[in-house]
Amino acid sequence: MAIYFFYGDEEFNIEQEVNKLKKGLDKNFLEMSLKTYDNPKFADLIAILRTQPMMFGKMLVIIKANDYFSKTFDDKEIKQIEQALDDNNENLDIVFVAELPRNEGKKLDSRKKFFKMLSKYNAKEFASIPTYKTAELESWIKKQAKSKDIELNPDAIAAMITQIGNNLRELDSELDKLKLFIYPEKQITKQNVQELCISNEDLFAFSDYLMKGEKDRALLEYRRLLEKKFCLEIVAALQTMIRKWITLKAKSTECSTFELSKLTGQHEYVVKLNLQKLKNTSLKDLVKLKQNLTEAEFKIKSGQSLFPEKEVEDVLFK
Repeated sequence: MAIYFFYGDEEFNIEQEVNKLKKGLDKNFLEMSLKTYDNPKFADLIAILRTQPMMFGKMLVIIKANDYFSKTFDDKEIKQIEQALDDNNENLDIVFVAELPRNEGKKLDSRKKFFKMLSKYNAKEFASIPTYKTAELESWIKKQAKSKDIELNPDAIAAMITQIGNNLRELDSELDKLKLFIYPEKQITKQNVQELCISNEDLFAFSDYLMKGEKDRALLEYRRLLEKKFCLEIVAALQTMIRKWITLKAKSTECSTFELSKLTGQHEYVVKLNLQKLKNTSLKDLVKLKQNLTEAEFKIKSGQSLFPEKEVEDVLFK
């Protein structure tokens, strides 16, 4: 058996690490050998930690544990948890996971007895890579590309960071699409990235026309975006971008561009560019646009809309 403690604000890397452990399970018995729990109560937690795997071999238990760091276990409870961890079955692996919000600078309280207890096992922090740590992001992209049997030239890597930022899940998703796009070739170029990946400029052109009331041009940009991605992907990308724009607009008078870069996860150059373009855009308009997108997204995901692309058009251009 092994006990793991994965925490931090880079949920993609946490997920990747958990997936490595899942590979050790028998695929024929996944339904029984893989269990996930969300902040179980103390009595349930003890029962879970004392789980006895059945005849199908190794078992993996994942415990989402964020709530445990905002409450306090007493000394007796901590002792019982620790004893249950030390005595559990040799075929049972247990993973405690605490995912934090991205780009908010939050940390788990390392003074908590629960944190100190878990830190004695296989503990690892997964922090997001700040956009200003370009070399670290480049290294991650190279490694991820290698795992997919593709390569990127330096200009292509720089373009990905500038266009996408430091969201590793988005970077990984774009690498998958680029791999399909260039097949059977294996070398990705800057031009490939610019042709396939939605960039800040793509989104800005679209939203810029939209808020200026130039609906014909905005519609044209939206349909160009549809050539690269499904409409829900565009909505998700816009939601993320507009959330960052709202932060920039709300904090621009009190934060430096470096601080805004840390808050939004955008490259400092992109922050400066966005601030310039947001000069004539009101915070109220940004919030309204985000609400409209949320409405469209809900209707599509809940099955209320049979024509997703048209639904987004109707909400954005009504």
